[in-house]
Amino acid sequence: MRKSIATVCLSGTLTEKLTAASRAGFDGVEIFENDLLASPLAPEEIAARTTDLGLRIDLYQPMRDIEAVPEELFARNLRRARHKFELMRRLGADTVLVCSSVSPHAVDDDALAAEHLSRLADLARESGIRVAYEALAWGRHVSTYDHAWRIVRAADHPALGTCLDSFHILSRGSDPKGIEDIPGDKIFFLQLADAPLMAMDVLQWSRHYRCFPGQGGFDVAGLLRHVLAAGYDGPLSLEVFNDVFRQADAGRTALDGLRSLLALEENAGVLPLPAPVTPSGVAFAELATSDPEPVGELLTALGFTRTGRHHGKPVDLWEQGEARVLVNTATAGRRTDTTLAAVGLETTDPAASARRAEALLAPALPKRRGAQDVPLESIAAPDGTEVLFCATGRPELPDWTDDFAHTAEPPATAALAIDHLALTQPWHHFDEAVLFHRTVLGLSPHDTVELADPYGLFRSRALSASSHGPRLVLNLAPTPEEDGGTRARHVAFAVDDIVTAVRRFRAAGAGLLRVPANYYDDLEARFDFPEGELETYRELGILYDRDERGGEFRHCYTETVGHVFFEFVQRSGGYAGFGAANAPIRLAAQRR
Repeated sequence: MRKSIATVCLSGTLTEKLTAASRAGFDGVEIFENDLLASPLAPEEIAARTTDLGLRIDLYQPMRDIEAVPEELFARNLRRARHKFELMRRLGADTVLVCSSVSPHAVDDDALAAEHLSRLADLARESGIRVAYEALAWGRHVSTYDHAWRIVRAADHPALGTCLDSFHILSRGSDPKGIEDIPGDKIFFLQLADAPLMAMDVLQWSRHYRCFPGQGGFDVAGLLRHVLAAGYDGPLSLEVFNDVFRQADAGRTALDGLRSLLALEENAGVLPLPAPVTPSGVAFAELATSDPEPVGELLTALGFTRTGRHHGKPVDLWEQGEARVLVNTATAGRRTDTTLAAVGLETTDPAASARRAEALLAPALPKRRGAQDVPLESIAAPDGTEVLFCATGRPELPDWTDDFAHTAEPPATAALAIDHLALTQPWHHFDEAVLFHRTVLGLSPHDTVELADPYGLFRSRALSASSHGPRLVLNLAPTPEEDGGTRARHVAFAVDDIVTAVRRFRAAGAGLLRVPANYYDDLEARFDFPEGELETYRELGILYDRDERGGEFRHCYTETVGHVFFEFVQRSGGYAGFGAANAPIRLAAQRR
């Protein structure tokens, strides 16, 4: 289907917005009136620029407060409309959006509204323009799509139809099933937006928190299925008001928007994409550093052994049980703090995973590969993290570990595995990252939670494949000037007995995060522990959480090296969370 994006979704000047939409691959745009008014280009120049970019102007919007008003005011509205229709003729746009009135002068009279819209449509038809009437969720008298349709149907004018907007419909909790009762040729336009589920005034919700389909909590795909069942064959158009989008890079935002529409079409059953190959686990976490000594000392104290050296690159393989960490010193020669730079995901079909990523516009990363290197497909996540699709120990597939010359045997200590990865996101990439990992990698998002940092709140959202697959936690980073070490990322390892593991770490000299005594006083008030258990946690710096079903989570953290630290977790009783209740304690301790 044709895909369009409203200029209000993007940052920058109108020319920059049009360029971003074209480069991303959109077919058309909605011109938001404020963008045109602020442009130094004449309408004819905008039309020519749009055509040169391979775009069509699918909609001009909005025209407000037109219908069901006193006759004198309506006459002024028609005069205003004549000027707008002449402007649209110069632009080459043939459809205008008319929002249901919020004017204090509007009256609750459907017959009068239908009459006024019919007269407006008469005027529009003279200019070759169609009028798409939309119910604003906060409209003074018309606030639902079925009410707007009743007025359009009563007007019975060939140049008058309705515009459906997923936010206005779903934010009010309206049942979209009734859309199928609207003739497809009377649905003149479809605008799409998602939003996080929030308890707030719908106007403020709309103006600041809309997001692309797949980034929020609405069933936009279900609504689209109803619209298509009605016979709609026009463009799928994004209309998103979002404070972050208005400040972020327009090119990235446009590309993310197109990815959301591709995934939406797939979910609605109208666009076949390569099926997701859900990762079965984390093959490795790769740290990049210009100073490997502190990392090596910490890994050694944690029981890891350097078991391999890449035959062509300065990369070491460290192992313990099923947990593997790569330490890459290719940045030696320039100062680079230690960071979590790449993630290897286990997949049964790396090539199919790469095809899925390509279909959803994920940028493939070129690899400097020697003749003996195992071919690995890799892509870039929105935050720049390299994601590699790997197979470990599968005879039918190339094994990435074959690139490493064996230097030592793995340790015989208790087995570890990577439980989850926590990736801190730049503030303007958070929603993009959620959509990326959800659509490209096939991970399912958990609910968004807010975590208390000593200097404010920040968002966190986990995604997982299954109880046995990879888990990712995306955290919204503070701005650099507000950062107190909280931009660090971390790798969490699963252990069977955290008390034994921590005693071993401490004996080996590992630097563990110190937890304030007040925390344990609070634990004693909240939970009943067997005799001596809480004292052990207090002694070793182990944190504790328990869910409503009785599942338990015990965990601890290392001190931070560069921008990386490690966590050790022990889950029992089906605990599926990440100890969010303890995040404020960890953040405060790291800032100290």
